[in-house]
Amino acid sequence: VVDAIKALLPGFKETLPAAVKLDTIYDRTISIRASVNDVQFTLVLAATLVVLVIFLFLRNLSATLIPSLALPLSVVGTFGVMYAFGFSLDNLSLMALTLSVGFVVDDAIVMLENIVRHIEKGEKPMAAAIKGAREIGFTIISMTISLAAVFIPVIFMGGILGRLLNEFAITVVSAIVVSGFVSLTLTPMMCSRFIKPHKTENHGRFYRAVESVFDGMLKAYDVTLAWCLRHQFSVLLVFFGTIGLTAWLYIIVPKDFLPAEDTGRLNVTTEGAQDASYENMVRHQAEVARILMDDPNIEGFMSQVGGGGSRRTSNAGQFVLKLKPKEERGGKDIREVVRDLRRKVNRVTGMSATINNPPAIRIGGRSSKAEYQYTLQGLDLDQLYDVAQKFQEALSHEPGFLDVGSDADIASPQLVVQIDRDKAATVGISAEQIEVALASAFGQQQVTTIFTPSDQYKVILEVAPEFSRDPTALSNLYVRGTGGNLVPLGAVTTITNSVGPLTINHQGQLPAVTVTFNLNPEMSLGAAIDRIRQLEVELKKPASVSASFQGTAEAFQKSFEGLGLLLVLAMVVVYIVLGILYESFIHPLTILSGLPSAGVGALLTLILFGESLNLFSFVGIIMLIGIVKKNAIMMIDFALTNQREEKAAPIDAIYKACLVRFRPIMMTTFAAIMGTLPIALGHGAGAESRRPLGLAVVGGLILSQLLTLYITPVIYIYLDRFSSWIGRRSGSPAEEEAPAPRPAAE
Repeated sequence: VVDAIKALLPGFKETLPAAVKLDTIYDRTISIRASVNDVQFTLVLAATLVVLVIFLFLRNLSATLIPSLALPLSVVGTFGVMYAFGFSLDNLSLMALTLSVGFVVDDAIVMLENIVRHIEKGEKPMAAAIKGAREIGFTIISMTISLAAVFIPVIFMGGILGRLLNEFAITVVSAIVVSGFVSLTLTPMMCSRFIKPHKTENHGRFYRAVESVFDGMLKAYDVTLAWCLRHQFSVLLVFFGTIGLTAWLYIIVPKDFLPAEDTGRLNVTTEGAQDASYENMVRHQAEVARILMDDPNIEGFMSQVGGGGSRRTSNAGQFVLKLKPKEERGGKDIREVVRDLRRKVNRVTGMSATINNPPAIRIGGRSSKAEYQYTLQGLDLDQLYDVAQKFQEALSHEPGFLDVGSDADIASPQLVVQIDRDKAATVGISAEQIEVALASAFGQQQVTTIFTPSDQYKVILEVAPEFSRDPTALSNLYVRGTGGNLVPLGAVTTITNSVGPLTINHQGQLPAVTVTFNLNPEMSLGAAIDRIRQLEVELKKPASVSASFQGTAEAFQKSFEGLGLLLVLAMVVVYIVLGILYESFIHPLTILSGLPSAGVGALLTLILFGESLNLFSFVGIIMLIGIVKKNAIMMIDFALTNQREEKAAPIDAIYKACLVRFRPIMMTTFAAIMGTLPIALGHGAGAESRRPLGLAVVGGLILSQLLTLYITPVIYIYLDRFSSWIGRRSGSPAEEEAPAPRPAAE
């Protein structure tokens, strides 16, 4: 669309007079295109890192190629689903694909590793492929369905969050389902054709070095796992500790709605004194414009004086700034640019300026001087203005709050014209005549339009400018009375000076005052809302004055109420799906036991890197629910099969499962980490919004990888004992000890 508009601009320029110059002040597509290009590069980089991880573990080109093919096939298959749903390649869908890169190869890796394990035992590739696929098929189905189930609550979520995350969730689920199908069909077929029969051969130095590292990791895990199984209660205490630590970290982590992005645009709202005339505002606006023109970080700007948007007063102005690209600013972050500009423009006397970095997605609220809005409403105007002034003063002295202001201009100088109706009636002048005279003199009314062949001109009726600046001019205004006699206005009126509101704003048909504010980068929106709620108590806000947040602050409150419910629903849905797949109430709890450690890792990483828990990082935590449980599924599924077929004791079964599944668990986890790492470390266009999500996933994966390998086996043993106890109490064998045989493993 923008390319088509740009193609039309030269034609417009040709029709303009020579004195008129047409320029593009701001083009949002520049930042959008840069962001999309950066996400595309991140997608390719993540795919490359994932393939390198697979090669590092397998050290075989043909074996590496097999799971690697699942990656492009899953992405292409996802494109087909996106096309059917009418989705476009935007930041959200591309970010979903980038995150999917880390785990769409998981199923193929698990399938490949299981088949290779049988080949290494001496079986032929075809037989190993059939046997290995039959053994691991149910595990892959469980991982695929349970991972897709995490996003079911997101897909059907309503409101603004549902609108934002629906496309993201459907894209991720599509990639998961397609990758599961590929791993169950293409991967075993290629293994039967391209994996060579196992034979003893001399490997190179690189192969032996990597193999020795892996053997060392396996031996270390063997020793530490045996210790944990001997000290089960200590490990159980660590598990409960992760639950408590997750709750505590959730309370203290800074919370925001959406991270601020550098889109190359800033809004500056200027405000003069309440009695400032239009000419006065133009003069001060020109002073600010000169400062902006001298700033090396600004490429261009647009200036406007007078009422606009929610501001209907003449003492308001606005600038829209177009910043130079980040590399031309010397790598200056947009927050540094805002800080420097705030210091410069506020030197102009007679005018205050508020600088605002507009959010990438504007949600609700009337346009205002600052980003966040807190609205007070009441029927008693005097009480409302008094409470609003107290809140404004209190917030302006609070650390972390910037550019505190309000739309309550209640000290505007006014002239009150009191009509002496008796005198006016004596000379034959009505109140309506006086109103018309005042409106004609000072109301700037359009009385007619002059049309010419090439233009049209509005004719405005008003007194000469020199008479509109002095209040004494009212005495020189005459009104025609009885018999056509001219009567001076001062003869029938009393004129007094007063102050009053410049405008009376309403919201929901009630008088309202909106207090606006920006925040320091160190101050989170969640902490700001908590502090304002404390001020309501400290300032003893009367019950007759209601208070509410608007715009982004309101969306933040509603979103975090919904996000908590969303997280619970995601875990419940996964539990139900796993319960159906395993026909058990107990084993889904074992599989989900690694979630608290993932939560600790995600929240701790956000705090250490100075990021907030916002909408995107919360999505990362939801994704962790699906990714982390894959490791547990691989262990639990093998242990249950071992218990059923070889009648092994629970502790022996889970011990063997952990060691056998150690390699695919490490491969899939490292692949997921490497697939998400480019997002966590991104510094390109729009990386500010993607980075919290990547950090949450990487941090959660690393810590959960370390803890789940030890916590899950211990939880498995405890819950197996609990299941046996339930079975004995009910007088029937515990179904959990001997699940019904699965058709895929007959």
